[in-house]
Amino acid sequence: MSADPSARELRIGTRTSPMALAQTAHVARLLHAIDPQLRIVTVPVQTEADLWHGDLSGTGGKGLFVKALDAQLQRGDIDLALHCLKDVPGDVPLREGLVVAAHLERADVRDVLVVPEHSPVRRLDDLPHGARIGTASVRRRAQLLRIRPDLRIVPVRGAVGTRLDLMDGKLDTAAELDALVLAGAGLARLGLTHRVRQIFEVEELLPAVGAGVLSLECRRHDTTVAALLERLNHEPTLTEVTAERVMLQGLRGHCNSPIAGYCVTGPEGQLSLRGMVFSPDGTAFAHVHLRSDAPHDPAALGAHAATELLSQGARSLIDTGTPL
Repeated sequence: MSADPSARELRIGTRTSPMALAQTAHVARLLHAIDPQLRIVTVPVQTEADLWHGDLSGTGGKGLFVKALDAQLQRGDIDLALHCLKDVPGDVPLREGLVVAAHLERADVRDVLVVPEHSPVRRLDDLPHGARIGTASVRRRAQLLRIRPDLRIVPVRGAVGTRLDLMDGKLDTAAELDALVLAGAGLARLGLTHRVRQIFEVEELLPAVGAGVLSLECRRHDTTVAALLERLNHEPTLTEVTAERVMLQGLRGHCNSPIAGYCVTGPEGQLSLRGMVFSPDGTAFAHVHLRSDAPHDPAALGAHAATELLSQGARSLIDTGTPL
């Protein structure tokens, strides 16, 4: 926050994509609801992952989305870094001096099917044999191939609008895609829900660890900023993602690992955690579904899930992709 307390300025660092800017605007609205006098400055930061259009697995993974923002936060160029929790590496600690002060209430975690504008396809089952589906997610790839082994998965990255234009044939480099699988929450944030043809329930496509959650990070010694952000923290979401992230850490998984995990809180406060680890083609997988009546200890649930998955051969799937 600004050195002048009377200025009440907060600089939010964010990626430059339309999605990231929409998420930043959402956070700004929440902060203004707490403090209408707060002056919020958006600081767009272009990350290495935004500049690289190839496969991220050999260049540092999705952690590249986080790296540049955290560096600016450490230097004091920004006061708050906004991250999609699913992009935050689970196998490395936070940078020195940084702290996650809040997790916002979780948005819809479900993936959706999107098809070209004039396609008659309504569901995945309607796609022809050998249909080409665009996604760069190893998690989605494995689960889609479990459902439809005949599908051809095409790695597609970039902003959501660019991916849609690519599929719709509006770009010079247009790919011959029959469909895309995207995050429903992202399309909602961009006002593009009219493009959704099918919503995949979590039993069909288990979400990524931390899916649908925005995390707010600041410098540990900036107690004024931390206190402000903590007012936005959603405790049930924090509890659920703690279980998921501890499971991810126990598996020594990273953003490019074929891992899915999703925890929910039941009506009586009990936790329910599903975890899955896949081979790249989805033919081999480890699966666990655990419940706990101790919501005060989500870490224990996550650690138990990791142990169970490892006992089923998850390490082999993560390291080599070989069948169990």
